[in-house]
Amino acid sequence: MTLDPQATRQNDLRSGAGPWHAGLPRPPGRPLERDLRCDVAIVGSGITGALVAEHLSAMGLDVVLIDREREGFGSTAASTAMLQWEIDLPLRRLAALYGFASATDIYRLSVAAVDGLAQLVAALALPCGFARRRTVYLAAGEAGPRELRDEADLRERAGLPGSFVEHAALRDAFGFDRQAAIVSPGSAEADPLSLCHALLAVAAQRGTRLIRDEAVGFDGAGRSAAVSLAGGHVVEASHVVLATGYVMPDIVQDDLHRVSSSWAIATLPQPAQALWPERALVWEASEDYCYCRSTADGRIVFGGEDEEVDDPDRREALALQKTQALLRRLHALVPRAVLDLGRAWSGAFGQTADGLPLIGRVPGRPRLLAAYGYGGNGITFSFLASRMIGRLVSGGEERWFRHFAIDRPCPG
Repeated sequence: MTLDPQATRQNDLRSGAGPWHAGLPRPPGRPLERDLRCDVAIVGSGITGALVAEHLSAMGLDVVLIDREREGFGSTAASTAMLQWEIDLPLRRLAALYGFASATDIYRLSVAAVDGLAQLVAALALPCGFARRRTVYLAAGEAGPRELRDEADLRERAGLPGSFVEHAALRDAFGFDRQAAIVSPGSAEADPLSLCHALLAVAAQRGTRLIRDEAVGFDGAGRSAAVSLAGGHVVEASHVVLATGYVMPDIVQDDLHRVSSSWAIATLPQPAQALWPERALVWEASEDYCYCRSTADGRIVFGGEDEEVDDPDRREALALQKTQALLRRLHALVPRAVLDLGRAWSGAFGQTADGLPLIGRVPGRPRLLAAYGYGGNGITFSFLASRMIGRLVSGGEERWFRHFAIDRPCPG
């Protein structure tokens, strides 16, 4: 049975352009001229598809990567690539939903994912501006010093790294005039487009084939799986992986997931004295949080102002208003920053009610695997997805996979 996905819509996943650079050369995607067979067909050649392709090709599998667009120029190009292990939902709130043991397990898996990505980048010598960073999680809005101290105490109980820092010490160490923060090691940053292209180049060197076409149907209920393409051909595989960013096909049904929009800016390169010490990743503890990082050439990337908007025209119409709001919030946080705007962009992102991704088998279609709903931990969860999918394709499964199952119950 072939199913018609929502992916036939030409969803506009981003507007504007970030400060990122294309990475290593890789063979361009080409139209398929005949039906073909492979071990795994991946639909989507953004950062998730690239990580999955690299991992599966390293396992010796015959991989085909399918995308209707230029590789990496969808949602990946809109990422700010703050590779954090800290999850959108604080540990205390995640523990309230699933219990302390499960919440601790999930946070530790996220720490391990950032470490695993760092090891992969080093082992393959990927030129993507990857650098390890501390995070500064600032008191803001409804989360004041008391709430942050409680969160820090719970993290300590869970064995997670980091410490509570009060106002004076925070101001002296980083220059941020906030009541308190949690400062934690173990996160990282990268150029997401360069990382995506470098991974694709490695996968292509191992024989991964890149196909430029639109997937219009999936079949994964029988002894094999298949992707039907708009060009009229079919790719048959043992497994199909759906890694289409925030364009979720109708066959993936989930009450946890929704698509929202986020806006971001990048300044022109700053004088050294305008940047905070260590170039830490910075984000706020409030519901309506903003976040910032620096780039290798000294720009400040600042994002946030999220709204539950999934229409690209509405998102683009808000661009000027959101850019001005981000500049004001950047000035409030880093008064010494030079507010010369270099880039402004926006993009769709998937999020879930519990802050966790949707990774695993599509219910009722065991040969279809999917990875969606990453929230603020996009590339961190993409790496985790690549390892989970590699294990599932090889016939294995771990108990902790259930934390991220597509059919897990909706909390509350």
